[in-house]
Amino acid sequence: MAQQVRAVIARARGEPVSIETIVVPDPGPGEAVVAVQACGVCHTDLHYREGAINDEFPFLLGHEAAGVVESVGEGVINVAPGDFVILNWRAVCGQCRSCMRGRPWYCFATHNATRKMTLDGRELSPALGIGAFAEKTLVAAGQATKVDPQASPEVAGLIGCGVMAGLGAAMNTGGVGRGDSVAVFGCGGVGDAAIEGARLAGAHTIIGVDIDDTKLEWAREFGATHTINSTKQDPVERIRALTGGNGVDVAIDAVGLPQTYEQAFFARDLAGVVVLVGVPNPEMRIELPMIEVFGRGGALKSSWYGDCLPSRDFPMLIDLYLQGRLNLERFVSETISLEDVEEAFHRMERGEVLRSVVAI
Repeated sequence: MAQQVRAVIARARGEPVSIETIVVPDPGPGEAVVAVQACGVCHTDLHYREGAINDEFPFLLGHEAAGVVESVGEGVINVAPGDFVILNWRAVCGQCRSCMRGRPWYCFATHNATRKMTLDGRELSPALGIGAFAEKTLVAAGQATKVDPQASPEVAGLIGCGVMAGLGAAMNTGGVGRGDSVAVFGCGGVGDAAIEGARLAGAHTIIGVDIDDTKLEWAREFGATHTINSTKQDPVERIRALTGGNGVDVAIDAVGLPQTYEQAFFARDLAGVVVLVGVPNPEMRIELPMIEVFGRGGALKSSWYGDCLPSRDFPMLIDLYLQGRLNLERFVSETISLEDVEEAFHRMERGEVLRSVVAI
């Protein structure tokens, strides 16, 4: 039967979030109810609160989460009650033209639960189809990926969004390999995950670029061999100086501004790769000389969720973490309660934390 649980709700554009009692229905066919154990506070949740994603208020916030499956609906075979899972926001369909061509990480028909969670009888819009700032949430079963329960929920959940986006931008989209040189523009959570991914992939030179010296220190802790404060040095010139005058093999823009993308474009070597993983707003434009696009060769790529396949990548990354090869704890700046989410948004805006994690 339907359950009442506590959750973090954004009722209107720009208003502080509130703790409300919501109704979570029983799972329908292909759905699962997950008891959330931990959920990271991501910029995307703040974008929802500010109405920057859409205006389908009220929003049930939270999406970077891990927990335990409580119940499943008819036809679910990938998870069962009691499974420890990481939630994802791109449940692949298995039937679209991309899935049928063997490229499910580009699935063009990802889906969410059909049944709706409600607040005072009004349907909620769960952030990224998840809504995990809640004691329990309803998702499509394909949004739940079973992983080793030895991992703590506070770190496992981070793989569900920011860490996967950054690691995947380097390892999947950018194809970073042994001996490569890499520059990462923006050393927040996603950028530091890209640095970690480049390190795991065997990059020889990893350059972090930011305007904040604290974030550059974080970058060094994750494996950056060099850092550049772009308010004090021209990042393109400095990157070339660090790479024998050539530029890097892979340049990753984890900011999503025209200025940082242009810097990434000109900081790469001939036949190098530019990866855009930072999310721009719809009004942004960029101009590049076409002769440079042609003459430099290589590739200009966007990274969707780190081009990940959750069923493949999440268990692998948890295994690396349990082996001591992936430093997930370093991403967690603090653990907080549901009541602390609003203040966590402010700390995130001020650049004081990598990730606040709600422990439920």
